[in-house]
Amino acid sequence: MLYIGVDLGTSAVKLLLMDENGNIHKIVSREYPLYFPHPGWSEQKPEDWFAQSMEGIRELTAECDKSQVRGISFGGQMHGLVVLDEADHVIRPAILWNDGRTEKETEYLNQVIGKETLSKYTANIAFAGFTAPKILWMKEHEPELFEKIAKIMLPKDYLAYKLSGTFCTEYSDASGMLLLDVQNKCWSKEMLDICGIREEQLPKLYESYEVVGNLKPEIAEELGLGTDVKVIAGAGDNAAAAVGTGTVGDGQCNISLGTSGTIFISSKTFGVDQYNALHSFAHADGNYHLMGCMLSAASCNKWWMDEILKTKEYAKEQEAIVKLGENQVFYLPYLMGERSPHNDPSARAAFIGMSMDTTREEMTQAVLEGVAFGLRDSLEVARNLGIQIERTKICGGGAKSLLWKKIIANVMNLKVDVIESEEGPGYGAAILAAVGCGEFENVESAVDKLVHVVETVEPDAELVEKYEERYQKFKKYYPALKGLF
Repeated sequence: MLYIGVDLGTSAVKLLLMDENGNIHKIVSREYPLYFPHPGWSEQKPEDWFAQSMEGIRELTAECDKSQVRGISFGGQMHGLVVLDEADHVIRPAILWNDGRTEKETEYLNQVIGKETLSKYTANIAFAGFTAPKILWMKEHEPELFEKIAKIMLPKDYLAYKLSGTFCTEYSDASGMLLLDVQNKCWSKEMLDICGIREEQLPKLYESYEVVGNLKPEIAEELGLGTDVKVIAGAGDNAAAAVGTGTVGDGQCNISLGTSGTIFISSKTFGVDQYNALHSFAHADGNYHLMGCMLSAASCNKWWMDEILKTKEYAKEQEAIVKLGENQVFYLPYLMGERSPHNDPSARAAFIGMSMDTTREEMTQAVLEGVAFGLRDSLEVARNLGIQIERTKICGGGAKSLLWKKIIANVMNLKVDVIESEEGPGYGAAILAAVGCGEFENVESAVDKLVHVVETVEPDAELVEKYEERYQKFKKYYPALKGLF
């Protein structure tokens, strides 16, 4: 049997074909534009996601026995606001997770409604990237369009709707909307009232591994697949990536070095971060998780390489970096503002500590270390909550760098387990499809069979000590510069 995992990312959709033994048969990637109509804004056209996903599925299944394809599921960029009218037309471009226009709305929610009240309703506070502030922004700035809204959905759920006709979402992705009562797994009526929307405008809620429908006949015909192909709800990208790395059950950890960076801690029990720095979300395995998210991770390195150094030789630029733990240059990784733990859309990136003898290699090293320090900020919050983590899985484009993995291991003093498949959300989505189609009893049994650790990067005691000193210095820079941002 074959299962399709769709990773709907910010820069591209990545599709993966997996068999019941977890073997990846083919991977296809198709890009689409990202629009920045105003400084701090970030948008995409949902129609582009669908068009490229359809093309990608055709390419992905071109050489396989199509009758073996049993299910399709998704891992998707979270928090994006997708709005449709009564005729199912997209009303406006999707406002994405890294869009910073909602500073005023976020402040209203946190200060006027109040963080304690929001936490009671949703287990979380408002962040600029979340969906609810975007709804309030649209209500204020685009009232004519707001009145036309018939359906509110998240990016991957637009694909599920177009493929199956089912207006659906699931708990992991819905947790990031600030509309879900995460503990009780239902829409918060209080939050709907605050945002001026009705429950019928929101999708039906599912677990990530549940079947929401089958391919619509016209879609199945267009793709050359059977109408018996099941569409499974899927998960937000971080929860899907956690499934893809086997981070399910209790007390497991995954670090993702994608466009954004996350530290993801799975739990069988519901819990809230009293400091409001970590998100308290539902997990794709049916349980819960805490997550710290920084808005710019591998994108910091991409910006540094592509825009500043004007090179695509990422690995070559890292070859001469040997003096770990001794770099005098620091980098604040806030290209798009920051979410965890600072919740500051106005924060900006900065290099600090340069001198006449600062080298290109030290600047590159500072970028990698700055992201690691930023992730450690969230790990420290988890540790302050009494959560003890000794090791972590790792995924995302940045995880392909052995040097970056070594820096992460020593900055965070964690054993870093490398997975056989580093495909993260796409692989996790395919696993969810297999579970939904009855291939496995549940998500935990699926990952036990399919996810394998092939290498562990161990922290070095001497480097851990050096990086501890560097981190204590790094921690002081954001508070010192906050007033200037």
